[in-house]
Amino acid sequence: MNTLSTVVVIGGSGFIGSHLCELLLNMECRVYCVDNFATSGAHNVAHIADRPGFTLIEHDINEVLDLPGRVELVVNLASLPSPVDYLARPVETLRVGSLGALNALDFARVKGARCVYASSSEVYGDPSVHPQTESYHGNVNPMGPRCSYDESKRFGEAACEAYRNVYDVDTVVLRIFNTYGRRMRAQDGRLVPTFIQQALADRPITVHGTGRQTRSLCHVDDTVNALLKAAMARHPGPLNIGNPDELTVVAIAELIRELCGSRSPIQHLEARHEDPARRRPDISLARRALGWEPRVNLRTGLVETIAWFADNSSMATTNL
Repeated sequence: MNTLSTVVVIGGSGFIGSHLCELLLNMECRVYCVDNFATSGAHNVAHIADRPGFTLIEHDINEVLDLPGRVELVVNLASLPSPVDYLARPVETLRVGSLGALNALDFARVKGARCVYASSSEVYGDPSVHPQTESYHGNVNPMGPRCSYDESKRFGEAACEAYRNVYDVDTVVLRIFNTYGRRMRAQDGRLVPTFIQQALADRPITVHGTGRQTRSLCHVDDTVNALLKAAMARHPGPLNIGNPDELTVVAIAELIRELCGSRSPIQHLEARHEDPARRRPDISLARRALGWEPRVNLRTGLVETIAWFADNSSMATTNL
């Protein structure tokens, strides 16, 4: 696939999806943004709602999707990726990761479209291999507190493999690591928006456990560029998409505090059960197969994200 014409983005009004829709419109693609607004809202795409070629469709991907005309690409971003959401709504998380994934693949099969599946670094669980390579099968507890999200993504990957082998659907699996940036919800439980909101309000920045656990943060612009490159390539994946620069959680908290000019103290809370101790992608395969690597410097990206939260406090706290 060298060019894209009509693209269906499932979960398109979400954090990552809204950025992808915008990028595709800038490429003069016809974009169908499909979302049930379970963890997002139309406000995320309000700035592109009137642009030529954009259509917002309220639809639950757990129901069969049917759209007229030719479609070249389907991107499935539908999920409940926030700990706040998947811990409170595990059945819904499992349903969209299984039935929703199958419906997206069936739609791509009918249309003869390439299907990009947004999996997650959570398929690695609390990894015993570091950094994580795509050949590592992970360390996931199917009965653990994070299992609904972890297993839903593992199911989605298996579904892509089955549809590729049985029905010859052109699929690619991307394992997306921690992504941050503008349009994240402040209250979704992930560390960057949590720390920013706390630092901007000069409240204690809450770090679970010792804070020595590590994360690797990738700016949303880099993530959506990887999605686009994967759509245009022929590689089936899985491909790690993330930033290999690794920081401790407490170091991230201190950096955000500094960039906010905040007086917030670091407050240590009880460690979360089965919280991954280390998380860092090996992106050698993405570099070779896609010619992709992250470009946005962490400090630059965080400054931009902090400014967005400061300027859009009412939008950031929307929890739909």
